[in-house]
Amino acid sequence: MRSIFYSVLWALLLLAALPARATHIVGGELGLQYLSGDSYRLTLTLYFDARNGNPGALDPDATAGIFEKGTNRRLRNLTLPLTQNTFVPYTNVACAIGDLSTRQLVYAAGIDLPANLYNNPQGYYVAVERCCRNNNINNITNPGNAGQAYYLEFPPVTRNGQVFRDSSPRIFPPLSDYACLGELFYFDFGGTDSDGDSLVYDMVTPLNGHASAADPRPAQPGAVPYSLVSWEAGLSTQNQMPAFDPLRINSRTGRLTVRPSNAGLFVFGVRCAEYRRGVKIGEVRRDFQLLVIRCSSNQTPRMTVQAPGSGQPAYVPGRDTMHILPGTDRCLRMRFTDPDPSSQLTLELRPVNFTATLPAPSVRSGTVHVPGQPDTLVSTLCFPECFSSKGRVLLLDVIVADNGCSLPRRDTVRVAFTAQAPPNDPPQVSLIAPPTTFPLAARVGDVVRQDVLGLDPDNDAVTLELTGRGFSPAAVGAQLIVLTNANGRSTARLSWPVDCRAVGRTLYEFEVTCVANPCQERQESTKLLIPVQVNYQNAAPVLTTTFPPDSIPIAVVRLPLGGVYSANLSGTDADNDNLRLAVEDNEADLAAAGMSFQATNGVGKASGVFRWVASCGSINPDSLDLRPYAYARTVTFTLRDETCVAAPQRRMVRFEVIRPAAPEFVPYNIFTPNKDTDNKNEFFALPSLPPDFCGQRFSSITIFSRWGNEVYRSQDRDFRWDGAHVAPGVYYYLVKYTDGRTFKGNVTVAP
Repeated sequence: MRSIFYSVLWALLLLAALPARATHIVGGELGLQYLSGDSYRLTLTLYFDARNGNPGALDPDATAGIFEKGTNRRLRNLTLPLTQNTFVPYTNVACAIGDLSTRQLVYAAGIDLPANLYNNPQGYYVAVERCCRNNNINNITNPGNAGQAYYLEFPPVTRNGQVFRDSSPRIFPPLSDYACLGELFYFDFGGTDSDGDSLVYDMVTPLNGHASAADPRPAQPGAVPYSLVSWEAGLSTQNQMPAFDPLRINSRTGRLTVRPSNAGLFVFGVRCAEYRRGVKIGEVRRDFQLLVIRCSSNQTPRMTVQAPGSGQPAYVPGRDTMHILPGTDRCLRMRFTDPDPSSQLTLELRPVNFTATLPAPSVRSGTVHVPGQPDTLVSTLCFPECFSSKGRVLLLDVIVADNGCSLPRRDTVRVAFTAQAPPNDPPQVSLIAPPTTFPLAARVGDVVRQDVLGLDPDNDAVTLELTGRGFSPAAVGAQLIVLTNANGRSTARLSWPVDCRAVGRTLYEFEVTCVANPCQERQESTKLLIPVQVNYQNAAPVLTTTFPPDSIPIAVVRLPLGGVYSANLSGTDADNDNLRLAVEDNEADLAAAGMSFQATNGVGKASGVFRWVASCGSINPDSLDLRPYAYARTVTFTLRDETCVAAPQRRMVRFEVIRPAAPEFVPYNIFTPNKDTDNKNEFFALPSLPPDFCGQRFSSITIFSRWGNEVYRSQDRDFRWDGAHVAPGVYYYLVKYTDGRTFKGNVTVAP
């Protein structure tokens, strides 16, 4: 560890006397993260000078303004309360100096961005303004009166009528390190984007904004344009601080580098633009400050790499390519040292153009030039036998770093090498006791069995896998059962109980593959084909009945009330399949209709007996009209063969009840109740009324006078009205039936 006496002394001189006003801002940036629905979270990360900043300038909240780009229309202000207050750590804690201390203050709040308000194609921006910066910044004019405008751009939440979600990049790890005068300073400002958008970095001049020492915290931020900080003479956006190698940021990685030429405190600005499908959709800005001090001398460590094999010369980057071969020494030897005394060295391996996991080196760190410690550290990196570059030249950076301040010095050797794994032959698969003919023949109910053998010439462990051409073996009930497996040899049995799942295609082609995994790389044999021909035929069963006539689709059976009917059914099957004779009607419905069916089922034969007793319960109430036959029900008889592809036979029979014959309805229209004269035609009756039939029954007869007065009523269908006590004349009658039918007429009572 180097002495940092000069570092501390310079920091004290540089930062000793600060004005009483609130010159405290180190830097910061805004962030907008999508949560769900219309909800987002807006965050201001502010970096505060914890050593020299005025504690009274540590705000409990911040005010953000949201504006529409193009018009600068203010959409709203949002108060961001302080949610987090932590110290920013050093990269190397041992290099910390007491006069450089930075706090990270996080102000955050939720915000809704509804599509009906945030749909401007030009997008939007957010700003927060605060003053003031550290008074002793060396690269801008009047820094104690310079404010900062934190700035972020984001896209509309809808584009072309579609929802457009975006979170700003999470970038810029905080910086609490200092740079050493004349030495390379580097820091990774690269970030990540949760949406997978492309990020592009560049240097920008920090924004000053509208805040000032007179108004350090405006009530609300103003709209663009924002004024910029004023560079000291000779400095600009592309040359923001005095340096032997200018302050630069890699546009793709976000790596910041500079070799400063002057000591002091310097502010700088970085922008990260966000692109989706080649179109810029937003940006995040951050400005920060970097302290440059005079550090004690620190020399760069040295690294050499030696190819496999004792006595080999040191590897020369850019000229040599190492070849790591099977059966030989596969170890690189790395020697690293440092001219500085008591230097703590650390070894790092960083693959450049490959992602394979590397084995750990024998030595990762150590101290040199200390009593009892070596002057040079030696570490070996041994590649396992299975490591292979697959014909490519791989690049590996071997990096040694010291513990110098403020940041480690490094020496890197980029090693180009190839590596070969041991040669390996693919496995093989074959049939055990192959059949004399292919394809194998099978019927439903058979079990197909065929044994297979898998071998590996190198005795690698093997497995046998079963697939099907155009089908899944498991879906038809086939499997490969392992019988033995040891020492590069495996036997298994294809077992397939052929059932109805096999019906539908005739040829099944099973494929068996032998698989080995030498060096965790899959190796397959050629596929072994096992074809199976499935033979399936089924003749439809034959159904015969005694229903009349048996040749038409629907037979009709008619009975009078009280009649009894029986029929026999018989089924046969040429394939001798199990037969099942049944009716498709519910048994309770059959019983209610006075019907019954008994079946005897069996292999290749089935029989049944049907019986019906006609009654009013058999009749469908909706069919009680005046037709000669009342509908009872239609019964469907089925004969099925219980096999894979059933061919059912059906017989439909319609059952009807015969209505009793009715005489022609010819009502009387006159009668002469004069018992004292001729003794003829003395009564009025209606003997030709329709006969009673189940729910259609005579209910009543009523006779009225011409003035509507009831003169006679009877509920007897055999009534006889003698006309007693009425005067001769015309009378009217109304006959009612229980099903709602009526009969009307008139009758004359003669004197």
